[in-house]
Amino acid sequence: RASFMNNQKPQKPTLSGQRFKTRKRDEKERFDPTQFQDCIIQGLSETGTDLEAVAKFLDASGAKLDYRRYAETLFDILVAGGMLAPGGTLADDMTRTNVCVFAAQEDLETMQAFAQVFNKLIRRYKYLEKGFEDEVKKLLLFLKGFSESERNKLAMLTGILLANGTLNASILNSLYNENLVKEGVSAAFAVKLFKSWINEKDINAVAVSLRKVNMDNRLMELFPANKQSVEHFSKYFTEAGLKELSEYVRNQQSIGARKELQKELQEQMSRGDPFKDIILYVKEEMKKNNISEQTVVTIIWSSVMSTVEWNKKEELVAEQAIKHLKQYSPLLAAFTTQGQSELTLLLKIQEYCYDNIHFMKAFQKIVVLFYKAEVLSEEPILKWYKDAHLAKGKSVFLEQMKKFVEWLKNAEEESESEAEEGD
Repeated sequence: RASFMNNQKPQKPTLSGQRFKTRKRDEKERFDPTQFQDCIIQGLSETGTDLEAVAKFLDASGAKLDYRRYAETLFDILVAGGMLAPGGTLADDMTRTNVCVFAAQEDLETMQAFAQVFNKLIRRYKYLEKGFEDEVKKLLLFLKGFSESERNKLAMLTGILLANGTLNASILNSLYNENLVKEGVSAAFAVKLFKSWINEKDINAVAVSLRKVNMDNRLMELFPANKQSVEHFSKYFTEAGLKELSEYVRNQQSIGARKELQKELQEQMSRGDPFKDIILYVKEEMKKNNISEQTVVTIIWSSVMSTVEWNKKEELVAEQAIKHLKQYSPLLAAFTTQGQSELTLLLKIQEYCYDNIHFMKAFQKIVVLFYKAEVLSEEPILKWYKDAHLAKGKSVFLEQMKKFVEWLKNAEEESESEAEEGD
């Protein structure tokens, strides 16, 4: 047994010792990007500013150099010409190159050519995707460390790479950094970025990308809290030549405001708040968010109809609807002060009765109720009947309305002839 132990002893330390040694050597290499940087910069000085040659050189070097480990160094060099110290300054004691984004010409064409270099590189070495995204997020946080011209080039390049899908719009999160926002760096950078993005694609494609990462409602945060208004945003970006972006944000804002209004309305109704309070609240919201009466009347109609569990039986649902709508007609009447709003409501009722099949027979009853309650007047009803109705179920609804429309026409003629006699 003793000899067995003795035999074992010397082996253990040598085994682990050897392993440890190789590991130690790896450790030292792992965090020494200087050699890697020298190789890349040496190669770039040979290619010169011919970006085709640069792309070929990078493609070939990936087989020899460890891109996976030194992704950050690689991208620092391609963007800034050398390794970046925290804050965005170039590390002093390092060799650097002029074959980089920051040393290139400040125009769209040059940046499109650079975008191609990054595209090819990342398509070839798919594993660089994540590293590149992290690099761009970092560069955006370093914006204050760069000159205005460097920022402009980076903004154009980022816009192009967002347009062609090399980058994901979530990188824009970095622009919401408090210091960048406060000093106006974020907004100025965003102007250049969105210009080149929209130039490559269009505002609809931009909107889709923003929506995918829930950025579509956050663009106002490019400004400090006291300037986060649609007016300020609109003025700033329109003056910078980005009217489409201003309109997009205005539109997003009003969609948000309409959703908010509907939600609040439904809560007020379910609490049973007095109509005069609800009307006051809605009118304030209309004014504040520039919402038209036509829009409001459709929101009220939807809210009123969604507060009820409707009967599934056709013969009972009409009765239930009339009782319910009678109660809410003063609220609707407050927002049908224009013929156009009345017509909008009529079309909304037609659509609702068509989409909810057991309401098909209730259409005429609802219209007559609203006529009596002074929510609807004869002119919009006659216009709807003549040519302003929707195609949805029109034959059924026009048939239902025939007698009532005839009665309206006669009543109108009678009142006209009475007026003439009175004259």
